[in-house]
Amino acid sequence: MTFAPPDPADIKAVVDAALTEDIGQGDVTTRATVPADTQLTLDLNTRQDIVVCGMPVALDVFRRLAPDAAVEVFVTDGERVAKGTHLARLTGTAQGLLSAERTALNLLQKLSGIATLTRQYVDAIDGTGAVLLDTRKTIPGLRGLSKYAVRAGGGTNHRMRLDDGILIKDNHVAVCGGSVGEAVTRAKAANTGLEVRCECDTLDQVREAVDAGADSLLLDNMPPPVLREAVAWVAGRVPLEASGGVKLDTIRAIAETGVNYISVGGITQSAPAVDIGLDLAE
Repeated sequence: MTFAPPDPADIKAVVDAALTEDIGQGDVTTRATVPADTQLTLDLNTRQDIVVCGMPVALDVFRRLAPDAAVEVFVTDGERVAKGTHLARLTGTAQGLLSAERTALNLLQKLSGIATLTRQYVDAIDGTGAVLLDTRKTIPGLRGLSKYAVRAGGGTNHRMRLDDGILIKDNHVAVCGGSVGEAVTRAKAANTGLEVRCECDTLDQVREAVDAGADSLLLDNMPPPVLREAVAWVAGRVPLEASGGVKLDTIRAIAETGVNYISVGGITQSAPAVDIGLDLAE
């Protein structure tokens, strides 16, 4: 599987902020207990089955604090590995490696958690033709890397920012007097050159949005029978995306309605961190 790598600027920004947050004026415990010339060999090991993501980020943390460390990497991002797999081995100054441990693990565990959960959703809709999308429901400051983790898990990125495309939501419709058609008409008249996507809650809104010229539709919280009606009425004229309350145990039925896309905020918003440890090498 190939996917776009993380933006180096995202890695730098996140690691800068994370180390500032964690280190402060220095790791007083390590300095007080570990002689400056002590060398250490540590293994990064996964303690559960995961999809790996964030190795370049974690290694950047270690290199910042232990720049002379020798690093052996045994896996690549996007790889599905079993519990007990050695991800990497690091040999270098103990003070630097130990000071980097928590920040490196926090990032690696979180990003691998997103990739692991994303892969579960992708596997659940395999063969249906539907594509899994992420959303802007990300931890502030981690959007770029979170969306990279979605790619590593086999998902597809939706809008990165508000300037990536027009997405008319319910509050925009409310400001337009409750009319989906009016909201779409205003968006098209703005001549931004961007695709106009419109959220619809009902089949009447689907018809209104298509008639007004929407380029694609987001079908919000519609049960499968209603989604099938929407798919049948639209008949391929515009792409359809299902969204809202999608879970692992419901996504297959949603995909089988014939929608083109399914967006899941939970893969970035609430993916649990996986269990990865940094252990003394045997």
